[in-house]
Amino acid sequence: MEFEGTVYKILPLTKGTSARGEWQRQDVVFEMNEGSFTRKICVTFFNKPDDVARLHEGATYTVSVNIESREYNGRWYTDVRAWRLQPKQQETVPPTGPASEMPPIGEEPPFSTPSSNEVDDLPF
Repeated sequence: MEFEGTVYKILPLTKGTSARGEWQRQDVVFEMNEGSFTRKICVTFFNKPDDVARLHEGATYTVSVNIESREYNGRWYTDVRAWRLQPKQQETVPPTGPASEMPPIGEEPPFSTPSSNEVDDLPF
């Protein structure tokens, strides 16, 4: 799943050690505007300190996430884990200057087949 959101808050880093080795987890809260509604989504960056270091509060990003729920002792817990992060592309401004003053390219001339009088000397 993918969404576009503005960084609302970057939460503190959590570190630990498991049977597989050391791990790092950092949660980031994104704010999504859906018309007149504003929603907040807490996204986990697991072992991705470089991605979190590039984030700036107030900046807008496109975030790709995996959503997974699991049960533990009769309660359900949901993880939203980021796997890709891209800064939002700024809208491009139309070019100005001499190149923008050029007339538009005309239509392509119609394709014509050679008449039977013309000699086709191509080998294929």
